[in-house]
Amino acid sequence: MPEGPELHLASQFVNKACRGLVFGGRVEKSPISRNPEVPFESSAYHISASARGKELRLTLSPLPGAQPPQEPLSLIFHFGMSGSFQLAPSNALPPHAHLRFYTAPPGPQLTLCFVDIRRFGHWDLSGEWQAGRGPCVLLEYEQFRENVLRNLADKVFDRPICEALLDQRFFNGIGNYLRAEILYRLRMPPFEKARTVLEALKQHRLSPKLTLSQKIKAKLQNPDLLELCHSVPKEVVQLGGKGYGQTTGEDDFAPFRAWLQCYGIAGMHSLRDRHGRTIWFQGDPGPLAPKGGKSHKKKASGAQRGPEDRVEVHPPPSKAPSGTRRAWRGLPEQTTAQQPERTSLRDPKVPPVTEKGKRRGRRASSGCCRP
Repeated sequence: MPEGPELHLASQFVNKACRGLVFGGRVEKSPISRNPEVPFESSAYHISASARGKELRLTLSPLPGAQPPQEPLSLIFHFGMSGSFQLAPSNALPPHAHLRFYTAPPGPQLTLCFVDIRRFGHWDLSGEWQAGRGPCVLLEYEQFRENVLRNLADKVFDRPICEALLDQRFFNGIGNYLRAEILYRLRMPPFEKARTVLEALKQHRLSPKLTLSQKIKAKLQNPDLLELCHSVPKEVVQLGGKGYGQTTGEDDFAPFRAWLQCYGIAGMHSLRDRHGRTIWFQGDPGPLAPKGGKSHKKKASGAQRGPEDRVEVHPPPSKAPSGTRRAWRGLPEQTTAQQPERTSLRDPKVPPVTEKGKRRGRRASSGCCRP
């Protein structure tokens, strides 16, 4: 799932790819997308982008004299599980291009496309960053740090640190792979109580006797959790490419795969948190680890699949009728990690989907596993 660095890289791509291009005409939405139509048409306009946390703002700015007269329009994009932007020739559009912006003549026509294979991504016509999201961990570090330490009484900090890190009210831009990499670097158990971890940061102060260069050196050598929430995403941006993506194939993802130290790496352990997300770690999981949760150790293999791309088959409850057990056999369950982001500020944004209408003794139908 794209996280803060991927949205930031996407905004950089849009600005670089669209620099000097003039777009024209109406914005076109694919007929199968459930997102809203974009009420914008102009004979000549520019496109620019900016990112904040897990959101990207795309701004359409009409040029002087463009017809019909039109005010600039901004769209807010959430990438869901697989969203991205691509620039392609208009006669060779990529599959799953659900929103298209066409260049104006003369010259070969190009199209900026919002591509979303799984269709969990969405755009908002308001042009405003989602209310309730905290400061961006990448671009607003000081505000981000202050927001966390000022609100430690919030009940989310009663939870394990690995779960608190996904709350976008406080950690806007942090997602599943980033939390694993951050905690691994600190050798911190993922199921340590969040407030215990963060309260210690309020007490920690560098000696006033240190010079500025000594303070900077100390921070670089021994960063705390909140500093890593800023510097680790920054490392991904500095890698270039596309950041998180396919585990095999495209060269754009090779630097990212080489950069990973914990997430989905052979030798690491994994557990599901209470929201169904897989957390990767090394060593002791911590005192708040799920009771009865079984830690799995990643084995070395040739071509590794991304941990969030795997689908696990869960056995039926032991008390379920035999007919239900047979129906479950071989049918993959859609995990919470595979649900789209929508409204909640926890990551992922939607609560786990519950199965409705299942009755005791009735054979389960294939429709319950529809993706």
